[in-house]
Amino acid sequence: MTLAGFEPPPLVWETLGAVRVAAERFPGGVIDLTVGTPVDDPPAFVADILGRSEASRGYPPSIGTPAFREAAASWVERRFGVEVGPEQVAATIGSKELVAGLPQWLRLRTPDRDTVLHPGVAYPTYAMGARLAGCRAVSVPPTATGGLDLDAIDPADAARALCLWANSPSNPTGALDDLDAVAAWGRSHGVPVASDECYAELTWGGPPRTVLGTGTEGVLAVHSLSKRSNLAGLRVGFYAGDRDLVAYLGQLRKHAGFMVPGPVQEVAVAALADDDHAEAQRAIYRRRIDAVVGALDAAGLDVAGPGGAFYLWVTAPSGDGIDLARDLAERAGVLVTPGSAYGPHGVDHVRLALVVPDARITELVERLGAL
Repeated sequence: MTLAGFEPPPLVWETLGAVRVAAERFPGGVIDLTVGTPVDDPPAFVADILGRSEASRGYPPSIGTPAFREAAASWVERRFGVEVGPEQVAATIGSKELVAGLPQWLRLRTPDRDTVLHPGVAYPTYAMGARLAGCRAVSVPPTATGGLDLDAIDPADAARALCLWANSPSNPTGALDDLDAVAAWGRSHGVPVASDECYAELTWGGPPRTVLGTGTEGVLAVHSLSKRSNLAGLRVGFYAGDRDLVAYLGQLRKHAGFMVPGPVQEVAVAALADDDHAEAQRAIYRRRIDAVVGALDAAGLDVAGPGGAFYLWVTAPSGDGIDLARDLAERAGVLVTPGSAYGPHGVDHVRLALVVPDARITELVERLGAL
């Protein structure tokens, strides 16, 4: 008997099929620029802390240890000039689980609302979180500069909205948004704003910015150590902001058993206190971005340096990102993500994640130069 119900879709990288095969056949092998997973070494102190930690015996606090919450609050103040108390911070098992879970938790709190607003060119988990909660996912079109076109939000959708997601710097485009304006829109419409800021340390267009810049009322900033400190494998991040929202989510998540392992929280405390390794990683990504932007430009492809993050958002000459992905795979052995994976507004682009070692970046530049 076949039952009708939700069928989880494959991740986009599981659907590349023949394009991946073509890239793998290229002499020298594939240069895979699809998944944005860090490849550089984490700080040297990570292994030492994990090796000597005694925090693995007992259950860690779901909301985060006092030391972790204090370290996160101190980092927010140091990085953004915004003061939040430790009681306005709570731990996450990386940031993706919060992105996927937030709609169902907010709907328990506000059952008469059923809509998740998210960027029109976006990381797919914003929409998937809505689907998992049985909610409507409604995309907000991008402005000419890649931010949220707040004026395009239908008042009827705003009245039903559980939350509005922002993402700046953006995955996949690298665009920067006006987070002050986003926060103001949320407050004026009574809609909580969740701002995914996991690439904030990799902001190239001016200083890093946060949705907390005009206050914490009605907003949450979501951060991760995955990109900043190359700790994607340890799964640790945090959210900070509105006192009531942080308290509500923290209490709910205790019941659900969301806990960052104790030794990992100790690593996070040290990582958040150390800016030197983050600055060194910034310099590495900046060098890679500049080299590949130059190579793409020389190859006749339309790309601009991103406002932030380590992605390049490249326009497809034919207007079809899948065509460009196939062409790069066949002619250069370069595997990229078609922009259609990030919504209908992205169909004419591809995304390149510059998360391969420097030796492969050099080879990538050479391959692009031969196009």
